[in-house]
Amino acid sequence: MRVQQKQIIALQVIIAEKIIIAEKRGAGGGGGAGSNIEMVNPPMFNGEASRVGGFITVCRLYLRMRMRGATVEEQIQWVLLYV
Repeated sequence: MRVQQKQIIALQVIIAEKIIIAEKRGAGGGGGAGSNIEMVNPPMFNGEASRVGGFITVCRLYLRMRMRGATVEEQIQWVLLYV
């Protein structure tokens, strides 16, 4: 079961990285199909120790996608507002 969870997490990271790369390529050419992607808020953590890794990965992906293209000032404001 743990091996499968680690594989799922690894696949989620790979998918997110490919989306980011595709968006960067699309942004250089005046926008692309990926430039209008909306991120869904991560689900609430239910406290299960076996799901901590997946939850942290989802949060990282959410933050990475949310912060893409933002200035440092915007990132700081966002963190202060939501953390």
